[in-house]
Amino acid sequence: MAKQSIFGRISTLVKANINAMLDSAEDPQKMLDQLVRDFTNNIADAESAIAETIGNLRLLERDHEEDVRAAAEWGNKALAASRKADELRATGAAADADKFDNLAKIALQRQISEENEARAVQPTIAAQTEVVDKLKDGLNGMKQKLEELKSKRSELLARAKTAEAQNKVHDAVKSIDVMDPTSEIGRFEDKVRRQEALAAGKAEIAASSLDAQFNQLEDVGELTEVEARLAALKSGGTPAALEQ
Repeated sequence: MAKQSIFGRISTLVKANINAMLDSAEDPQKMLDQLVRDFTNNIADAESAIAETIGNLRLLERDHEEDVRAAAEWGNKALAASRKADELRATGAAADADKFDNLAKIALQRQISEENEARAVQPTIAAQTEVVDKLKDGLNGMKQKLEELKSKRSELLARAKTAEAQNKVHDAVKSIDVMDPTSEIGRFEDKVRRQEALAAGKAEIAASSLDAQFNQLEDVGELTEVEARLAALKSGGTPAALEQ
């Protein structure tokens, strides 16, 4: 029963569609870890069961070989006894000849018994051999699946690490993106612009004061006088300041 159970588990695991299981899993990483543990444990159980089955098979084969060898030995003894009986009968010793013929018959009976035992165990040996072969194939299939699982797990871990590294790089680049108003440089640039706007506002306020307006009037008067003197020079006259 245990052998059928382990054989059933081997068949189920070997036929398992790993990709489909991973696609339907909420957490593929946990699923892979669990599958690796399941396959590892079942492989250990399978190896133990196969070793026991092989051990029993080898015992049967050894018993079969002993039965075949014993049958051959009893056949040789029967032949030797029969020949001895023929020799004695040729010399006229009929009673002794009958005795050896009886020994030959006993040997032949033993030979038949050993042959029957050897013949009876042959179907069991054949069945056990088939079971062992299937178990070995299944075990190899499980080991291949386990390697596939480990490979997928390594691939998944590598992809996860790559994605994590890419996200870190993306975040680092984003933090220094001058076009991003949330970046450090963006915030600093916004601060500078605010300070510049504040300075411009103060300058505008200062320009609108009364003193600034009077200064502008004086500047206009000075420019008018300059224009008048320039016109006097061009007409051949003398500047008003020189006439004084």
